[in-house]
Amino acid sequence: MSPRTERRPAAALLLLLAAAGLLLASCGREPPKQPEGKLVLERAAISDLPGWSSDDPRPALAAFRRTCGPILKGDQGRAIGPEDRFGTRADWAPACRAAAALDAGDPEAVRRFFAGAFTVWRARDDTPDDDLFTGYYEPEMAGSRVRSAAFPVTLYKRPADLIDVDLGAFRDSLKGERIAGRVENGRLVPYADRAAIEDGALAAKGEPLIYLADPVDAFFLHIQGSGLVVLPDGSRTRVGYDGTNGHPYYAVGRWLIAEGEVPKEKMSLQAIRAWLAAHPERRREVMDKNPSYVFFRPLTGDGPIGSAGVALTPGRSLAVDRRHLPMGAPAWVDIAYPTTAGPALRRLMVTQDTGGAIRGPIRGDVFWGAGKPAEDLAGPMAAKGRYWLLLPTGLDPNRPG
Repeated sequence: MSPRTERRPAAALLLLLAAAGLLLASCGREPPKQPEGKLVLERAAISDLPGWSSDDPRPALAAFRRTCGPILKGDQGRAIGPEDRFGTRADWAPACRAAAALDAGDPEAVRRFFAGAFTVWRARDDTPDDDLFTGYYEPEMAGSRVRSAAFPVTLYKRPADLIDVDLGAFRDSLKGERIAGRVENGRLVPYADRAAIEDGALAAKGEPLIYLADPVDAFFLHIQGSGLVVLPDGSRTRVGYDGTNGHPYYAVGRWLIAEGEVPKEKMSLQAIRAWLAAHPERRREVMDKNPSYVFFRPLTGDGPIGSAGVALTPGRSLAVDRRHLPMGAPAWVDIAYPTTAGPALRRLMVTQDTGGAIRGPIRGDVFWGAGKPAEDLAGPMAAKGRYWLLLPTGLDPNRPG
């Protein structure tokens, strides 16, 4: 999960534009591979949604209203999502205005609103074996604004020389792909990876944001993208994603499974934590398997900020692959994941975030909130599921052109 603040110094951008034809080579990377599978949307009906009448849609309405803020204020001709198939902000504005005028206290009125303002589209792809829904959360951890022996782990602010690049601005075939780096002798080169940063690559030029007590807490904060830091005086401060070093995310759980350290059927966030605690001498080695490194900024407000630019709603915000799906769309999920509400997670959510590991058309990451209860829900979640998109009435995502 990651709020998306992009800062591109003007001089660096000029260098990038001048070297557009050499962009990939200068970064030392092959062109990113596109994921298999293509999103297919088939018209459906409200009656096709399992559990529709049992869900309380009011939290989803609150999440949707948040997303409507940027939609109503922005350029109304701008496309919603990665393709023209999802319409423009102007196409979504009527639903947003109707949502703002709705009596949010009446669940039946909210249910009628979603049923009337939107049409239902069943989402599929041609690689059903990779359909996966996971969970994420906002961890709480001990920290300090002052470095000491008790708080030795640095969380860095975004470096001034870090440049984030939208490759789709240069080639249509690379829409949705991003890299990051720094300019050296007029060329964009890769930024330091996790191991180099941990060895001090930013010690002379990096600006610390806060210091944590536990390197494992810091590692999981990098994965989750935001967190609540409990300061020595008992107060809390929220920190959130402000860019990465551009290196691809690698799930260390995959390595632990491949090495036979943790059985695949027992893999979870909690299992990784337990393994790291039991093997302190190998902790750094394993964490460095993931070269991606996240930079942070202070956050204020109701919660962590997602890719849609608004605070996330626990249990109602869904992270998806924005190369395939729009931000801010209501989505009905049916996930084989038991909760206190029943044997499956069936509810209305809103696509409000993305993540480095969220790749593919039928791939979702449920935001569960903050703290230990949310961690208990998010950590073991790796379930099969399906979803339906709700798009504004009159919008046909399959129209020609």
